[in-house]
Amino acid sequence: MAENDKINTDKTEKRAGLAALPVAGWVVICVALLIVGVLAGHFLLGGTSGVSLNGRTALSAGELDSTIATYTFDGKTTNVTAREVLEEVQGSTAVPANDDGTYNVPSASDVLSYVQNEILLADAEARGLSVSDEEISEYASSSLGTDDLAAIAEQAGMDEQAVKDVLRENLLASKLQQAVATVTLPEQPTAPEEPADGEEDTATEEYASYVIALLGDEWDSEANDWARTDGTYYATLSGYEISNDAATYAAASAAYSVASSAYQDATTQISEEWAAYTDSLLSRATVQLGSLAE
Repeated sequence: MAENDKINTDKTEKRAGLAALPVAGWVVICVALLIVGVLAGHFLLGGTSGVSLNGRTALSAGELDSTIATYTFDGKTTNVTAREVLEEVQGSTAVPANDDGTYNVPSASDVLSYVQNEILLADAEARGLSVSDEEISEYASSSLGTDDLAAIAEQAGMDEQAVKDVLRENLLASKLQQAVATVTLPEQPTAPEEPADGEEDTATEEYASYVIALLGDEWDSEANDWARTDGTYYATLSGYEISNDAATYAAASAAYSVASSAYQDATTQISEEWAAYTDSLLSRATVQLGSLAE
């Protein structure tokens, strides 16, 4: 099996298995590979299948490795077999057979999803993007709470290599998204800790540190004053008394509101740019399907 096909074969260990993970972990793993946009106007039905489907909904074991679709991207045509798609859909390299020993024909939407992911990952790799084991470990710890891939695999009903591969692919897609974005996503802010009852108006060093950390280069710690007045925060916070040593909860809350708005604005812009990029990328592909089951 070709290397690109192996990526998707191993990726198959993810979808069904990861459903067993906590919701937060499941969302984190899935979101990076969600592709915005479709190959509208580039679907050609029939004519290329290695097995003649003619509306059939089941395949024999001997037909699993037959070509059921092809896709052409930038002049290169690649075959897609039933096994490759079914393994991804089923989340296992051991595709379960029906009671009569046959296998379901993949749906057109599953084939297209498979092709879209292949194109996306290939584009990332063509840009020279890669993911290290250390990055996978850090990503697993931050998104799933542990970098023990064996434990994650056991919980998800996967093998350890499959867990590693799906994390790698999500990181790779995330790096691609960052590469095409024209803005940098700031760190998502955390709300300041609420003060004790009766101390709402008490200025503290803790709140000052919180505010100044958000202000970044808009604050001059040596001068103990604003570094500039044309930044994101000044218009909102100029009315509050802020110093290196003291700020109120109200000032911290106002700074948090500005930081949250900036984070959301950047998120929206990146999402829109990502949608436009994937639309453009996928529009360069032509997918030719057999008469697949819907």
